[in-house]
Amino acid sequence: MLNLSKPKELNCLASYVLEMLTAIRVEKLKPFFDHLPADPYLAGNYRFRRLSHFQVVGDRLIKLPHRRLFQSSQYNPILGDVIREYEELDDGLIELEDFQKVIWEFFQFCQLCTPFSEVAIHQIRTTASSQQLGNPAPEGIHRDGVDLVGIFSVYREGIEGGETHLYKHKKGNPAISKVLNPGEFLVFRDDQYFHYTSPVRAIASEQGVRDVFVFTCPGLFPPEEA
Repeated sequence: MLNLSKPKELNCLASYVLEMLTAIRVEKLKPFFDHLPADPYLAGNYRFRRLSHFQVVGDRLIKLPHRRLFQSSQYNPILGDVIREYEELDDGLIELEDFQKVIWEFFQFCQLCTPFSEVAIHQIRTTASSQQLGNPAPEGIHRDGVDLVGIFSVYREGIEGGETHLYKHKKGNPAISKVLNPGEFLVFRDDQYFHYTSPVRAIASEQGVRDVFVFTCPGLFPPEEA
């Protein structure tokens, strides 16, 4: 049967928003990055990652069953057309009020800018040492193929670099460039900007880290699971 209901009216007022979430206690989130599994799809053992999906129904936040990650080579020249599987976010993290507040903040933008009520959350640590750079975006300047992307900074220590850029066009200078400090949240429309985050370099002999949550609305799934 055809769905003849009226489509959701959207009112996406800005192509990007940068805000500081002062109500979020990032120190509560930080410990959950210390034991992330290594990303098995990248060489170098410098990126660590988990992934979970949530749906907002009314005033309820519902964790969805496990799903895999998929991007076509149109969007990801490094890992395009590869079905990737990551462990779910830690239950203790999901139960934290501060973590849930960040999800709800992102979902406010989803309500304005997309008909989807599903949010994918990538928990990512990028490390750097005196022997190796850490590359948060090995695919280069890119789009993700979603409606909205959000990057929330939790922690950075012992590094330089890691500057996030938004580009109106893939070639040319960025329209926005910003090192995201803990508590800062950048949300942008994926159809309006290409994005990229520069490599991080350790500034001392100790390992440096960059911890972020990356949100997308909707998620990215293999064609048979979409």
